Amino acid sequence: MQLIMERIFRNATALIAAIIMVAAISSSCGSKKSDAETAPGHDARQSTESDTAHHPLPDTLRVATLYSPTSYFIYRETPMGYDYDMISRFCADKNMILDLQIAPNLNAMVEMLDSGKVDLVAYEIPITSDYTGRVEPCGPQSVTHQVLVQPKPKKDGKRISDVTQLVGQEVYVEANSKYHQRLINLNTELGGGIIIKAVDRDTLITEELIAMVSDGDIPLTVVDSDIAKINRTYFSDLDITLEISFPQRAAWGTSHTNRWLADSVDSWLRQEKPSQAQAELLKQYFEKSKESPSVEIRFSKNRMSPFDHLFREYAASIHWDWRLLAAMGFTESRYDSAQVSWAGARGVMQLMPSTARAYGLGGDRITHNRDNIATAAKVIASLDSQFAKLVSDPEERKKFIVAAYNSGPAHILDAIALAKKHGYDSQRWLGSVEHVLMMKSKPEFYNDPVCRYGYFNGRQTFDYVHHVFDTYSQALKIVSR
Repeated sequence: MQLIMERIFRNATALIAAIIMVAAISSSCGSKKSDAETAPGHDARQSTESDTAHHPLPDTLRVATLYSPTSYFIYRETPMGYDYDMISRFCADKNMILDLQIAPNLNAMVEMLDSGKVDLVAYEIPITSDYTGRVEPCGPQSVTHQVLVQPKPKKDGKRISDVTQLVGQEVYVEANSKYHQRLINLNTELGGGIIIKAVDRDTLITEELIAMVSDGDIPLTVVDSDIAKINRTYFSDLDITLEISFPQRAAWGTSHTNRWLADSVDSWLRQEKPSQAQAELLKQYFEKSKESPSVEIRFSKNRMSPFDHLFREYAASIHWDWRLLAAMGFTESRYDSAQVSWAGARGVMQLMPSTARAYGLGGDRITHNRDNIATAAKVIASLDSQFAKLVSDPEERKKFIVAAYNSGPAHILDAIALAKKHGYDSQRWLGSVEHVLMMKSKPEFYNDPVCRYGYFNGRQTFDYVHHVFDTYSQALKIVSR
């Protein structure tokens, strides 16, 4: 009897194994999914990448973005920005023409996507319930937090390393901003004690608050980590390590009907060269210092630099005091002809390659001292002609020219237009147009119809003009003409 039962059990086991094998073979033959699709962590959207074969990329890609320090801005007449550079590379690699359209704000940009006016948004849209129903995330992704901006501690000093240490501290933020709201919530969570200083947006904005922390005018502020990283490249004395909010993911986006385009962007970004380019751009915009070296000029034996003879020669061609041209050279590069800025400007006078080419200076000649200084003089002469009708006093006009040399004329023209509109003296730099230029980092001003060239962080140009004329004033007292 036992032998019969064992035989029945073995037969039943064999039958079950056969059934399982047949089912497995049938499933394998009937399924079209690849191993990659069934692997852990597989993104279901990868299975649609073959759709790009049925949706050829267009000849022209219509892209929306926003003016911002991270996405798109114009510096020395050169379009720049992390998102702009990335989408430009994508279009170049795919042999597409980039049609860039600037939206006034995030909601308007998503509306452009919804209505089919653009194909893709090259701006990192928050991945939240507000947008996921309308936007297919793709391309570069980031994770940001709100962070505390504080001075780096001096020797034996302590930094704030935990949110509980904010109790009893003054923290300055823009009134009615997300930073203000986060501090209110955090204060409630801690049971009170944070001294929240809400600043009227008409008075100061986030980037100015960051500068004020660096200058010691206020103790603390709060900003998004990406904005903090960019501004730390200007202010290396700041600490931005303490996170005070939950993480926020963000990415580029297409409409859900253009998922194939999202797949194409993601597939491109996974390739080696685009991935390397992304790493280089992240370093350029978020890590590489934009501070000028803190070196004082030393006048000796009636000389300003090793290039005085060149400054004398080419300043004469534009009817300038050579010492002012030399002061610009010192402020630009500290007379280091090998200097290359974060934006790619080169040589003693820090010419942008595109500017040099426009004046017939190409290749390695941009770092030749004579050619570099001669071309800078030509740029100054051109700026003088451009601003002659706008600023009648020749001496006052020099301040506008020096500012335009640093920022590019576009933003100075915007500042003059804004000055006229808002009742400032548009022909006076100090205390007037220089302050209006600083306003171009506020959306309500850079989106003004009279402002044609968008966002600009004017603090660098503000400081640049002061440094040039301070150096020039010193030279007037010590170095003969």
